[in-house]
Amino acid sequence: MSTIRTLRQLTSASSRVLAVRQFSTASRRVLPALASRTVCAPSNARAFSVSTRKLGEGASDIGLIEKLSQELKYEAEAASEFPDKPEFLTQFLATNAWEIQDTAGNDEVVMTRTFGNEKLRLMFSIADIDSAEEDFTEEASEENAEAEEDDPLHTYPIRASLSITKTTGPGCLNFDMIAQEGHFVVENVSYYKDAKLGTELTADADWKRRGTYLGPQFDTLDMNVQEEVEKYLAERGVNETAALFIPEYAEFKEQKEYVSWLKNVKSFVEL
Repeated sequence: MSTIRTLRQLTSASSRVLAVRQFSTASRRVLPALASRTVCAPSNARAFSVSTRKLGEGASDIGLIEKLSQELKYEAEAASEFPDKPEFLTQFLATNAWEIQDTAGNDEVVMTRTFGNEKLRLMFSIADIDSAEEDFTEEASEENAEAEEDDPLHTYPIRASLSITKTTGPGCLNFDMIAQEGHFVVENVSYYKDAKLGTELTADADWKRRGTYLGPQFDTLDMNVQEEVEKYLAERGVNETAALFIPEYAEFKEQKEYVSWLKNVKSFVEL
């Protein structure tokens, strides 16, 4: 969700709150007057019938379609100012060995590369943006707008999971990390004797991993060990460049998925 859309939502929410308060005040004035009246239906009132609506053609459908169309138009106008493939993505792919696997409709993105006899898979999800946007909105309302414009870094913390396997032997190293402000903050490093168990993306494998020892909290390790692990990762492309790229790409993908969601919901309501 873009920052502009977040601010628009804040404005809309404030307007709705004001409208509810005004309605409540008006109701307290009008309801007593209505209660003092006795309304009698005339005995010769004519019966009337309403034609049955077709399935899916509710009275509110037109209003919802209109609002969805307005939002789509706004997003299309905003997107027209930018290229389909942003410059940051073109530059990253041109200068790094990472390949990106991005499936439309999925909230997870997979980055892969090789390093000698090693295969690296770095995964992250755009779902973290929603919770991060809420924190960002609260902070933005308290900070100076000019100060925010001066900060070029994306502050969304995005969780990432890195797995490293070797073609010359068994085993797998998994790293649970957070990418934020150009750094990877490692939370823990786990080792699996079975590489399939450490890399398989199934519910059964996830259940089995929960019963294994995940290693100590990374920040409790000796500082020298921490520094060497960070060098080990940086040499494999898990570095500042990747840490800056992940939040930026997550925001880019979230925007694409949002527009697709608008189109899908609108098409469904129109059926």
